[in-house]
Amino acid sequence: MIRSLTFGSLLAAALASPAAAMVGGAPEATGALSRALVTIVGSRGNFCSGTLIAPDLVLSAAHCVGPGADYKVVHFDAQRQPSLRDVARVAAHPEFDMRAILGHRASADVALLKLAAPLPGKAPLPIAAPEDPLAAGQDFTVAGIGVTRRGDGRSGGTARSATLTATGRPGRLQIRLTDPAAGGGRAGLGACTGDSGGPALQAQNDRLVVIGVVSWSTGPGNSAGCGGLTGVTPLTLYRDWIARTAQSWGSALAR
Repeated sequence: MIRSLTFGSLLAAALASPAAAMVGGAPEATGALSRALVTIVGSRGNFCSGTLIAPDLVLSAAHCVGPGADYKVVHFDAQRQPSLRDVARVAAHPEFDMRAILGHRASADVALLKLAAPLPGKAPLPIAAPEDPLAAGQDFTVAGIGVTRRGDGRSGGTARSATLTATGRPGRLQIRLTDPAAGGGRAGLGACTGDSGGPALQAQNDRLVVIGVVSWSTGPGNSAGCGGLTGVTPLTLYRDWIARTAQSWGSALAR
């Protein structure tokens, strides 16, 4: 059992001075997106992003919820005061390979967290596959609660989003995104520490849907860090697993 002091200390370190998420000065997320984003904290000192896809179900990245740790979700009340809410169950996709993600290769980097109770004031978003055909130059929205300065956990905590552009050869296994204004050659908008597990989104049929999760990032020119590439795991191959797991847990996915 993890003592509350452990989670409390982590919460204070990660969210004491919320300032921004996403490096590069991304704007604050609003509307349906802000109501669906959540912060996940782990007893081993990590924090990640997630998206409500049912009133009691959070979609995140498998690398955010490794075995041997406990996890909680941060809830902010109307006065922006945080509290920790219990997670009843956690499942990572059985085909997830951590070594692949560490090498920025494709893997089943998706996970689900079952909440002990729905979060007040929050609302889920539906999931879907990216529209075909996928091609370089397509725009996607990414969002998260991560840091604005790499290595500074105190700069995370506010939900923010950015519009990024697919580069290379996007497909069913992986989508690589970059800030079109920077082109990956210099620092721009992009995911960073704490944004892992956050949603990649696309407008389909006049509504915003979650089509993937944020898995990794690089600095400019494929250097270590943030502000270069943002790697996304699309949900194309994993929607059936998500639906089956949600059904077995008694959760009704948003439609």
